[in-house]
Amino acid sequence: MVLTVRFLGTSASRPTVERNVTSIAVQRGGETFLFDCGEGTQRQMMRYGVSFNLGDIFFTHTHADHLLGIIGLVRTMALQGRTDPMRLYGPPKSERLIRQAITLGSDKQHFPISVHEMTPNEPIQRDGYAIVPYPVEHAGSIALGIALIESERLGRFNPDLARAMGIPEGPMWGRIHKGESVTLADGRVVHPSELVGPTRPGRKLVFTGDCRPSASTIEIAHEADLLIHEATFAQDEAVRAVETGHSTAFDAATVALRANVKQLLLTHVSSRYARDAHELSTEARAVFKETKVARDGMEFDIPFSDEPVANESVAAE
Repeated sequence: MVLTVRFLGTSASRPTVERNVTSIAVQRGGETFLFDCGEGTQRQMMRYGVSFNLGDIFFTHTHADHLLGIIGLVRTMALQGRTDPMRLYGPPKSERLIRQAITLGSDKQHFPISVHEMTPNEPIQRDGYAIVPYPVEHAGSIALGIALIESERLGRFNPDLARAMGIPEGPMWGRIHKGESVTLADGRVVHPSELVGPTRPGRKLVFTGDCRPSASTIEIAHEADLLIHEATFAQDEAVRAVETGHSTAFDAATVALRANVKQLLLTHVSSRYARDAHELSTEARAVFKETKVARDGMEFDIPFSDEPVANESVAAE
């Protein structure tokens, strides 16, 4: 099943010629949803081929550069005759502002829109995965990071061995694969451990939104396949980063290193680096090599890992 991230906006605070403000589209199988929806997101969706048939938008916080795009997006969907429901999720105390945004310019709601306030560390369970909001620190706003964490996958089934053991192909194979022992016609009992390998991990994607580096991000991003961390400034603006509740590229790379993630993508880039983000990349890669600076339109596929799920004692080492 595909799990793909498409960056629709990678600029901090205001759009530039090269970069729009924050929004990330995530496609998992047949589902599409957004993390944040800055001004102009709908046009970026058109530009980069992201379907308007999305069901969920998750807002990390309610600063304008992460929220304003919902106004035009909802209007366009209404004009297109949308009837499918949409679910909007925001941090605590955000419902009123989000509802004001979706009703701005129209006194009629043309399709069902529900607004939900997320509770930090309370997973939103879905089929095969969960969306997990977690607390982050950002000046002037209640803010959350968001993790997409897939469920563990079944181990690999050995069809050749099953045939050699005389197990008829069909429903019995499925029962064994799902963990059920079966009794054959000759009385033999076959246990899943004989034919099914170790459980395999699902994938983990973590998006920090706007934030300072934090232990909460390190914890939830532990061994994540992809960490998307804001990097508004280079380290020579570290004081400014603290004052505004943002991170430097060095900060983001340090978080990635401590969390032992596979890949770090930097976003929310200050306009001073809009054309040339080499300084951010160099700074981060000196700490964590597997780092790239995201750009508008960048697509990143997250593959499955076939490594067995580690037991608790191994994971804690």
